[in-house]
Amino acid sequence: MKILFLGDIVGREARKTVLSKTSYLKETLETDIIIVNIENAAGGRGVTPKIADQFLNAGIDVLTTGNHVWDQREIIKYIASSKTLLRPLNMPEGTPGLGQTEISIGDKGKILIVNLMTNLFMQENEFVFKSLEKILLNVELGRDYNAIFVDLHGEATSEKTAFANHFDGRVSVIIGTHTHVPTADARILPYGTAYQTDVGMCGNYDSVIGMDKKSAIDRFFSKKSYLTVAEGEITICGVLIEVNEETGKSINIKPIRIGGVLQPTNLLI
Repeated sequence: MKILFLGDIVGREARKTVLSKTSYLKETLETDIIIVNIENAAGGRGVTPKIADQFLNAGIDVLTTGNHVWDQREIIKYIASSKTLLRPLNMPEGTPGLGQTEISIGDKGKILIVNLMTNLFMQENEFVFKSLEKILLNVELGRDYNAIFVDLHGEATSEKTAFANHFDGRVSVIIGTHTHVPTADARILPYGTAYQTDVGMCGNYDSVIGMDKKSAIDRFFSKKSYLTVAEGEITICGVLIEVNEETGKSINIKPIRIGGVLQPTNLLI
């Protein structure tokens, strides 16, 4: 089973670039499922129903989010009835929407996608370790699901790395989001979980994590400065993971970088 995950979509130009490349990526990488984090897709702040539908209609299978999920008020009603736009599972009880969903992929079996948010330097939510542990009490990798994918949205590298090692071998994939900078540690952990601390963003890297440089720098001098999305060439950042659907363990992980100022990866290797 081949899983393509793309990092935080930041703004309109990133949306357009990813949507225009979706079919190409699906065909070139021979993916079985595409998952995209779109929590910054609406001008860098949240996502709207229209944007979510654009991605789903383009062939994206599941959309994940993070701490900016509620920045656009109109998403609340939409997410309450959606099975493909997720919000972090460990948000307070009674929060609209789902934090997990399952997708059937023909002869490749079933995949469970879980959206979680860490605790350090983030909003107050249920202890993230406990949230995944509750799922895994009744779910076994390779028996109940052929793959389990986790989008771990969080700030602290130490917390994300500790989380991944704690659950190594019990889920197929744990990929970090939120910091908008791709880390160089994509690897298969000792017991078969594919891991990367942060997949990076789909956005303009000639910026301050996707925001216009001047507005971001001014923000450090004056809290009144308003952040705007940086204009310019977009880099698509993601990761391709191959999972043995018999065992649920990952057998390969490859970072994806296309366009913009970051060094590109060779999609054919």
